[in-house]
Formats: sequence, C-alpha cells, structure tokens
Amino acid sequence: MQDDKKSVRAWILYDWANSAFATTIMAAVMPIYYAGVAASGLPEGRGTSYWGFTQTTAALLIALISPLLGAMADHGGDKKKYLRLFSLLGAAACFGMAFIGEGDWLLASVLVVVGMIGFGAGNTFYDALLNDVASPAMRERVSAQGYAMGYLGGGALLAVNLGMILGYSYLGFADSAGASQVSFAMVGVWWIVFSIPLFRRVREPRRENGGSYADRLRAGVRRLGETMRGIRRYPELYKFMIAYWFFFDGINTIIVMATSYGTDIGLEQNHLIAALLLTQIIGFPAAWAFGRMADRFGSKRMLYGALWVYVLIVALGYFMTSALHFYALAVLVGLVQGGAQSTSRAIYSRLIPPGRTAEYNGFLSFTSRFFSFGGPLAFGLVGVITGSSRAALLAIAAFFFIGIALLALVNLEKGWREAETGY
Repeated sequence: MQDDKKSVRAWILYDWANSAFATTIMAAVMPIYYAGVAASGLPEGRGTSYWGFTQTTAALLIALISPLLGAMADHGGDKKKYLRLFSLLGAAACFGMAFIGEGDWLLASVLVVVGMIGFGAGNTFYDALLNDVASPAMRERVSAQGYAMGYLGGGALLAVNLGMILGYSYLGFADSAGASQVSFAMVGVWWIVFSIPLFRRVREPRRENGGSYADRLRAGVRRLGETMRGIRRYPELYKFMIAYWFFFDGINTIIVMATSYGTDIGLEQNHLIAALLLTQIIGFPAAWAFGRMADRFGSKRMLYGALWVYVLIVALGYFMTSALHFYALAVLVGLVQGGAQSTSRAIYSRLIPPGRTAEYNGFLSFTSRFFSFGGPLAFGLVGVITGSSRAALLAIAAFFFIGIALLALVNLEKGWREAETGY
C-alpha cells in the first residue's frame, strides 16, 4: 500500500486543507479581528493579554491530550478516525467564529481554543499517517510536498480572504468585520472539502481489536507509560527529540513573535501581512525543492543548512530598520521554514518503532509544546532586562546553536536500525 500515488496525493492535500486555519485564524485575520472587534470595550492592552492567554491555553490542552490520544489510536489502528474527529471539531469552531461580534472576546477565545485543538491534535494523527502512505525512502520527499501544498493552500485562501476584507464595500458587506466573519466560515468549508480525499483514499492497517472506548483509554494510558519508560531504548530517537525541542522552539518563537517585533520597530500592519503572504508564496516551491534536495544530499545535511539560515535570519533581524528588510527576511524564512519542518517530520518518522507512530508523534507534540515556552520567555525576559526587542531577538540564536550541536550527536543510520530491531 505504501507509495500508492492516490493515497500519497490525498495525504498531501490535507496540508492544503488545514493550513488555511494556520494562516487566516492563527496568523493574520483573527488576531486583528480579536483586538479590534471581539475585545472592543476592554481596557487598553487587555485584548493583547487575553489573546496571549488564549494561545497558552490551547497549547497546554493540545500538549496534554495528544500523547494519550496517539496511544489510543495506535492501539486500535484508527488514526484516520481521530483525524476526522478533530478536523470536524476545528471546522465547526471556524463556523462558530462567524458569529463573533463586538465585545465577544470570551466567545472568541473559546472558539479559537477549540479550533486550535482541532488543528494541533489533528496534526498528530496526520503526521503519523505519513508512515502508512510513504515508504522510508520516500518520506522526505512526501513530507516536503505536504508542507509545500500547505503553503500554497493556506496562502491562496488567505489572499482571497484579505481581498474580500479590503474590498468589502464592492462585495456588498457593510464593513470589514462582516467580511472577516465570512472569511472564518470559509476556512471551515475549505478544511472539510479538501480533507475528503484523505478520508476516502488513505488506508491504515488494523493492528488490534480496539474494544470499547474505556478499553482504549486504559490501553492508551498503559502504552503512554510504556513510551515514557521505553523511549531510552532508542537513544538516537531520544537525542533527536531533545535537539528538536531546541530548534523547534527557535523556529516557533520567530513565527509567533515576528509580527510583534515588526510592530515594535515601527513597521505598518499592511507590510506585516504582505510579508506573511510572501512567505507563503516562497514557501510552496521552496519546501517542494527542499524535499528533492534532501533525497540527494541527505536529510540531516539539509536540516543543518536550514538551521544555519535561521541563525542568519536572527542576526540580520537584529539590524533590520525598514519594511524592505522585513520582506527580505520573509523570503529567507519562506526558503527554509517548510523544509526544516518537513525534514524533521520525515527524520522522526524513520526513528519511530513500527506500530507506535501516533503514540510517538503525540509524545513529540506534547514534549515540544511543553518546552515551547522557552523561546518566547527568553525573548520577553531579555527584552525587559535590556529594554530592546533587538537584543531579545538575538537571544533566540542560542536555541538554534544548541539544537545544531545536539543534532550533530545523532547517528541516523544507527537510529533506523534501533527502530527496526528495538536495540
């Protein structure tokens, strides 16, 4: 079944489907709508704080449930079932966002948390299905193609939504808020429609009789305990996971703090949004090409290169003074962001013991999200101590240096043997 073209294409298309949530809800439209509409009437600065609390709450909940759900899915061999459940949950939250009005900050926060759980927990099972659709030799390429389609799909719907919001009067909307509400519902429709091929085409082997949900819950708890006790049997996987915590934290910090940093140095909002679109446009062909280059030059070598580019991005960001500089950095991010993430996903998939893909992906989701507070915390503390967001950005380079150093200790060939034999 592995490398079946229809299954591979269907798996890749899901990234096109759910990336619309990442761009429109998480990155561009909802943060602005939340501050300007949902949080209207709150004291100055309170909306920003509540948005931060919303993100923290979602991240913690995803971190807590992902490893247990992954273990349950592996026990029953039904990762696709869980992916369908969380996809529908996320899409339903998007439909609900269409009814958020002025002052509805609490409703907005609840729906964003629900949507992010659908997106984040769903990705745990989506990533795990990579092992069911692609052979080890093809995973770097297929994973990269998924990220490439995600950039294209997320960017395409974001461009449509921004055009609708900016040109609301020509489309019959009373104001931009009404157009924004429709854009949220469009994300839900997009997510559901383009997920259908995966649910129809992708097959996964049934491994055990899952039994009742109570049985699955008990089995999930048992398997999760086994994962936490047994992960040291796979030292190369363990070392890669620790390296991943650091460089993932660095990448995540750049993603979540880029707009805030640009605002701090005086860039206008339209430039920030345009740069995000530019990253999506560049990211599509770049992620695709990155997978091909990983096949040719090796996944570890390409991941090294991407992480060093991030170090360069941080260094150049320290000296950034204009919108043109921000666009240039957006191009650099687009060149390596999808490639670094897709290659990491492919490497990790080959280090996981057979039959426990969702469980180990859930465990990685839990641990990486649990430790992901480090980068933003370092950014904030250095900014407070020095009074400079530039110095705060420079501090993030430490996460990439540590991640690169730890990655050097990982022997991938040995790790692949450990995954196959258990030692």
